[in-house]
Amino acid sequence: MQNKREIKICLGSSCFSRGNKEILQIIQTFLREHKLENKVYFHGAHCFSNCENGPVVQIDDKIYENVNQDNIIEYLGTEFL
Repeated sequence: MQNKREIKICLGSSCFSRGNKEILQIIQTFLREHKLENKVYFHGAHCFSNCENGPVVQIDDKIYENVNQDNIIEYLGTEFL
């Protein structure tokens, strides 16, 4: 994981039921399309204890709340492009 950026996606039941199942797929596609798979450690986390503001995704040290299919692309673009 040395020199890799990190993306953590909450896979807790609240975030998952609010849309992180779809967000997970969007992030995987984004990383593949931009050839970032070897530069980013992308994995699930079980809970950020922020359920009321979910879905939650963390990129490095920054936490994004109320993530949806539209704003995740914006966040990824800002962070990686």
